[in-house]
Amino acid sequence: MAKKGIHPEYQETKVTCACGNTFTVMSNKETLHVESCNQCHPAYTGKQGLARKTGAVDKFNKKYGLEEK
Repeated sequence: MAKKGIHPEYQETKVTCACGNTFTVMSNKETLHVESCNQCHPAYTGKQGLARKTGAVDKFNKKYGLEEK
């Protein structure tokens, strides 16, 4: 048998991001605070830092003088 009254109430929750964006989700908390959201996270905004110019293998080869000539 399932126990009644042991689960918290599932409710609409206001989420506030550090950037100031707010939105609602369903949760058992009244409010949530997050550090990044789809409005400010670099992966969503396209403002990621430039990718490394060399890969790990190239960096290793250069460090130990194993570069192809």
